[in-house]
Order: sequence, then C-alpha cells, then structure tokens
Amino acid sequence: MPGPALDHSVTDHALPKKAGVVIIGGGIIGVSTALFLAERGVDVVLCEKGILGGEQSSRNWGWVRVMGRDRREIPLAIEALKIWDGLDARVGGQTGFHRSGIAYISETETDIANRDAWLKLAQAYGLDTRQIGADETATVMLGTGQRYKGALYTPSDGRAEPQKAVPAIAMGARRAGARILTGCAVRGIEKSAGRISAVITEKGRIETSAVVLAGGAWSRLFCKGLGIRLPQLKVRNSVLRTSAVNRGPDGAGATATFAYRKRLDGGYTIANGGINMHALVPDSFAFFRDFQPARKAEGEAVQFGLSARSFQELFEISAVPLDRPGAFERHRILDPNPDGRSALNALRAATEALPVLRDAKVEQIWAGLIDVTPDAVPVISTLGSLPGLVIATGFSGHGFGIGPGAGHLTADLVMGTTPIVDPTPFRFSRFSDGTPIEIAPPV
Repeated sequence: MPGPALDHSVTDHALPKKAGVVIIGGGIIGVSTALFLAERGVDVVLCEKGILGGEQSSRNWGWVRVMGRDRREIPLAIEALKIWDGLDARVGGQTGFHRSGIAYISETETDIANRDAWLKLAQAYGLDTRQIGADETATVMLGTGQRYKGALYTPSDGRAEPQKAVPAIAMGARRAGARILTGCAVRGIEKSAGRISAVITEKGRIETSAVVLAGGAWSRLFCKGLGIRLPQLKVRNSVLRTSAVNRGPDGAGATATFAYRKRLDGGYTIANGGINMHALVPDSFAFFRDFQPARKAEGEAVQFGLSARSFQELFEISAVPLDRPGAFERHRILDPNPDGRSALNALRAATEALPVLRDAKVEQIWAGLIDVTPDAVPVISTLGSLPGLVIATGFSGHGFGIGPGAGHLTADLVMGTTPIVDPTPFRFSRFSDGTPIEIAPPV
C-alpha cells in the first residue's frame, strides 16, 4: 500500500567524484543537515536510496512540540521550534508550520499527576506549558462532545505537514549549494589508515573524509556493515487521514485512545500512539537485553509478532560486498501494511469526542517504521572508533518536530563548531560505557 503523496522534489543526477561531506538518508534529519552545512559553504552531497521523505519523515503525525519530551530532548526541541518559525522563508517553500497548540487530554487523576510531574521537570526551561481545567479544555478541543478533566496544554507548540516539509527543506538546501541524489543507495564506506576516504554508492565512488549517517530505520543495518553495534529496532505505527471538515480544533491533541492533528488541507490526521507493532527479527534477540527496560516501561503499547519483515531480515544478516547490490537497493522504500483496524478504531474514538468528524471520509491509511533506541532518545554523535562519521538516528517517533534542530546540531558536530545544544545526552557511547538505560516516565 503506497504511503502519502509528497510534494515534488527536484534533485540532481550527476554523481560527483568528490565531496566535503556525504549525507546518507533523505529524511527530515538528512535534508536539514544538508541545509545547515550548505548555508555554511560546505560542499555537501546527500544520497537517498529511494525518494526524499519516502519513509517515516512523511508518515508521522506532523506534531512539532516541546511538551512531553524526555528532559534530554527539551533544549533541542526548543531550538527546533525557533528554526521552524522562520523555516518557510529560509528555504523559500511551504512546510505548513503553524503554532496552533498541542493538548494532552487528561481523563484520569493519574493523567493529571503524571503531567504535574513533567511540568516540575520542565519548569526550568521557561515553557508556556500549563495544566488547564475542563472548561478551557473544551475550548481548546473545539467542538468536543465530551467533558474531560483537563489537559496539559502548550499554546506555542505547533504542527506542520510531513508531506511538504522534507521537499521544501531539500529545495532550500539545493538553493544553498547542496547536491541531492535520489535513487542512489550508499552501499558502504571505504577507509584508509583508519579514517573515511570515500563512500561507495550503487552509481560509483565519492571521495570524502566526512559522512553523516541519517538512515532512519536503515541505520542499524548500515552500521552493522561497518562493524558498529547500534542498538536500534523498528516499530510500526498506523495513521489515517480524513477529508476536509468545516470546524474542529485547530491544533493537535491526544487522549488514551486517539491522537488528532489539523491538516493544512482542512482534514485531520488520526492515529493511536498506544498501538504499535514490532515484528520479531534477528535484531530483536540481538538487542534483547538493551531493550528490556523499555519493554517493561511500555507495557502493552508495543505488541510483538511475525510479519514479512521477520523472514525478510533473516536474509540480511550476512554482509554483502560493496561491488554487489544489497538490501538498500532491493528495498528502496519501507512501506509496511498498516493496521487498518487500529486506525479505524482511533477514528471512531475521535468521532465520539469530535462529532464534526462524522462528516469526514477516510482518504487514506498508511503505516511507517519508526527507528527506536533503548531509551527512546536519538543518537546524534561522532564515533571515536571511526573519525569522520557522525550518526543522527534513532529518533523514536520524535524526529519530525525536532528535525531542523537535529540537523543544526549534526552540522555543528561535522564542522567541529560550538553546538547549538550540549550533545552529551545524545552520545553514541551511552549504550556501551556502562551508563544505565534511562526511560522517561509517562506523560
């Protein structure tokens, strides 16, 4: 089943022989990194095996938030929101960004207590997040037919259009001087004297001394080919979009049974964040201990089972020589079958709460594979074992909103300049240096 249609992207065709930096992956992290490097005059080439934004970067909910984030992500999320504010003008395109507010709806006293705890954690950052009561919740959730206890609400959080953002940012990066190649899988990295000397693509070799791996769900497999152990798994979430409706809340919000986000086209994106699927694959067992704390914390939010990927990945265990096609060329775009039942159940729950959705038609249902780390915090990091490599992956379903900030930080690490925020919480070594896995409490 095809994913959502993206805005058209203009890309390059000629493979350069040399580049200052090569970026692997054309999702929101990759194109944002390309933008910030190109704006600084860096000779940057981005290689995407499929199409720009073809996987999770166009399949997510479209939320742009600081609220509810792990404390380690809050500073970067704040910086990302500042970038989103001027991003359309910066890239000369439309991302659909709008500060329309986000609400976490409270249905129980436990919800309120969890959100009070997060507010105490976040109060040092000067956010405009607050707990609101039943009356104000009814105003924020315009047209609701239910009376809720309240909500955790951040009016300065926003929404954007996943199908527009990546093409727009990529267009801005090209205008700034970046070269962007689609349908160009990177098979691996060539090293000389322990350092990066080139990337090997399906179209040929690009000489370079610096590489950014922003491969999303594919990053683990790429790292495996380099002998790097990156603990990362894939989780599927299914999403639905409706036709346009006349009224309803302008922003985004979530209850225990559904999440909603107003779209630029007048419809809504609907999903349930509490129903996710992890297909059991060889990595599920390889990283069993790494993910044990997360499994205990998530409870029933992630289900386990077999799927086509369970068997497909059995044949991707062995390394493939760089002169032969591999998994990156066999599978240009991850397009998992959605869980239509869970998406439609979320829509039914949303319709009970928002009667305006009774007139909406289901336009499309799709799914995406989310790149997840053991602590649900991304890796944005250099690697001491391979100078010249920066990894930006494992955004665990939080990557779209934080993407421009993550791109800025990644560019800082590539260039060795003062980082936009402290990168220590995102260091790759936290999974191997004895640091206990820290799981954020529920919000």
